[in-house]
Amino acid sequence: QLQLVESGGGSVQAGGSLRLSCVVFGNVFSRNCMGWFRQVPGRAREGVAAISAGGSDTHYVQSVKGRFTIARDDAIDTLYLQMNNLKHEDTGMYYCASSDRRDCDSDYWPIFASWRYWGQGTQVTVSS
Repeated sequence: QLQLVESGGGSVQAGGSLRLSCVVFGNVFSRNCMGWFRQVPGRAREGVAAISAGGSDTHYVQSVKGRFTIARDDAIDTLYLQMNNLKHEDTGMYYCASSDRRDCDSDYWPIFASWRYWGQGTQVTVSS
């Protein structure tokens, strides 16, 4: 059983930046495809970004390409999401997720049901 703990959320003005972190407890971090999702009330949880085991392959939802960067540090079992040029529509609860596979295929990672473990979420609020 894994435990995922997010941090780094907050309130910023449009155009600002935040970096989210997710520490994974369970000694399997380096073997898993990892991802970030976000959700606003009344809407489905949306895949934002994913990174394969080893970090060689990354994926982003179109709306964040060029602004967000997903990264991982296997030495300290931590996943990151650097968010630059934030927009009001980026507002939401951000969740860290772990799969039970190494690769993040394009037809796999955006699907909520593909992910096995979830953190408790960290709120990001962007004011326009």
